[in-house]
Amino acid sequence: MSEEELAASKRAEELRERLNHASYQYYVLNQSDLTDLEYDHLFQALTRLETEFPSIVTSDSPTQRVGAAPASDFLPHTHKAPMLSLGNAFDEDDLRAFDQRIKRHIGLPEDLNIEYITELKIDGLAISLTYEKGVLTTGATRGDGVTGEEILQNLRTISSIPLRLRSGETVPDLFEARGEVYMLHSEFARINSERELDGKPTFANPRNAAAGSLRQLDPRITASRKLTAYFYTIGFVSQPVASTQEGLLKRFPELGLRVNDFYQKHQNIDGVLAYIAKWDTGRADLPYDIDGVVVKVNDYALQADLGALERNPRWAIAYKFPAQQGKTLIEDIIVQVGRTGVLTPVAVVSAVTLPPNSVVRRATLHNQDEINRKDVRVGDTVLIQKAGDVIPEIVSVVLSERPENSTAYVMPTGCPACGTDVVRIPGEAATRCPNKKGCPAQLAQRILHFVSRGAMDIEGLGDKLVLQLLDKDLIKDAGDIYSIKKADLLTLERMGDKLADNVLSAIEKSKNPPLARFIFALGIRHVGEHTGIVLSDHFGTFQKIRDASLEELASVHEIGSTTAESIVSFFESEENRELISRLKSLGVEPIEYDAEPDSHILAGKVLVFTGALLHSTREEAEEKVRRHGGRASSSVSKQTNYLVAGDRAGSKAEKARALGVTVLTEEEFLTLIGETPS
Repeated sequence: MSEEELAASKRAEELRERLNHASYQYYVLNQSDLTDLEYDHLFQALTRLETEFPSIVTSDSPTQRVGAAPASDFLPHTHKAPMLSLGNAFDEDDLRAFDQRIKRHIGLPEDLNIEYITELKIDGLAISLTYEKGVLTTGATRGDGVTGEEILQNLRTISSIPLRLRSGETVPDLFEARGEVYMLHSEFARINSERELDGKPTFANPRNAAAGSLRQLDPRITASRKLTAYFYTIGFVSQPVASTQEGLLKRFPELGLRVNDFYQKHQNIDGVLAYIAKWDTGRADLPYDIDGVVVKVNDYALQADLGALERNPRWAIAYKFPAQQGKTLIEDIIVQVGRTGVLTPVAVVSAVTLPPNSVVRRATLHNQDEINRKDVRVGDTVLIQKAGDVIPEIVSVVLSERPENSTAYVMPTGCPACGTDVVRIPGEAATRCPNKKGCPAQLAQRILHFVSRGAMDIEGLGDKLVLQLLDKDLIKDAGDIYSIKKADLLTLERMGDKLADNVLSAIEKSKNPPLARFIFALGIRHVGEHTGIVLSDHFGTFQKIRDASLEELASVHEIGSTTAESIVSFFESEENRELISRLKSLGVEPIEYDAEPDSHILAGKVLVFTGALLHSTREEAEEKVRRHGGRASSSVSKQTNYLVAGDRAGSKAEKARALGVTVLTEEEFLTLIGETPS
């Protein structure tokens, strides 16, 4: 590097430090010692230097927030630690029950207090950022909690996201920060106003606008929509950064990560309830949407003891504010047919905007019993509500405004899609179309389920395209998807050469999904995404799942007799067997692994882990238990055989000793399964 370049590099580093400090003051501390004009002059000076000397440009320079070409697709990103979802509470009773569950789980008397942290639940899109040696290297959406989409270039455009962490105290070499990207009401209004003038459809609410902006393939579009972000938790970190949630929220700003300042610590659940009552009314004055309050146990050691149930941590819960309501008119009631033949009545209503900015045009009526209970009729004026992301629903009918000539609504006796006489099984609320093979609506929904993100995940095969393929008789079932030719696609509306190639590429790419996703894609009744994972983990191969007896399936942990019967029935169907055979002949082969354990050392044993492990993560340790024939559990009971206690083991260890459960160190556990501690 020449002397001139060295001088330019030194000056550029000074400018970057000044600009980054100004951003930190503005976004994290809500203050600034630079005017906008002064900031712009410094930014332009840095831009000129980096343009003249390209070799001095760094990835974390403020000039590089928008520097990437438009992407052709988003790549999958596997989170180093899962992004758990939260259970919900809707009233005081739910929160007090949450408090009591925690106390029971750790063996704490009901009259003692738990320390909690409350945080506003921002209504946006969850993200995970990975910093390596302090530099932002990865940014992704939550996705299904295990795998999201890599959207780093779009996240780099958000000024409140630091490209490099501040280095006051030691920064972990690897650091996953989790937060929420959201849109201010003022920005939402500006964007919708512009879209309306351009003749484009407007966004329904700020959350949808934020999510749509983050998933733009061109980061310049994302940059044009002024998104912002708050951070509230961590994923994987190579070394601890705090021992409490309060400590983390204080540590984040030191690192340059912005937190919502309205969090509060409480000594008991009564303090939590007072905080919620305050924000139930106070949220109307906020410049952004919140849909509730997140309640967390403050102490991390206690969080570790409480663990998680499926994908929901026991130590946290999301309180959802009461749904916002509005008055509207029912213009019509239509009936939709699902993939299993269930008929669902849907009210078409006059467009109504629910506070603060959600436009509603349809609401579910669930079934005939629900219609009868609420006495909902076409032409009625009704109260409608929408809570969080759930489908809007009718709360009640304003009987004083009912037209004189109204008549009670009765579900059709024939399927609206195929005309087949519908049936209602005694004891069930659902009305069904029994025409599984010939009903076009069921066929369409089965195919849409098959190609959906949590299943085969075929990018580009959305509702409109699938319906076109069915209308033109180009596909009749899921297997036909893998026989589609380019010439077939080019006969469809608005289908160009490049788009056809992209669809065919996505179809080809989907041929080797994880076994769990393939099982889910088949649409077996009662088999959701989680059950697919359970089956995959237990049996390891598709052949073993298909050949399993009713007794074998029912004996699997988390698979009940009803689900087992449904699985057996599915694979006994000749039609389903033919479909599976055809999929295999077309190259569809799920990724499998042999689930036979490495040994049977832990056969029939139940193990629980508590505290911080030194030689592996909790997930890795539990996988070792499964590989040696045992079962990992998150709670101590009389059925527990071993408790493995890591550093800072808490109440679980005390409970285990009280129950006479053998307590092992991590090293003793590794020795038990024949491994040498590293």
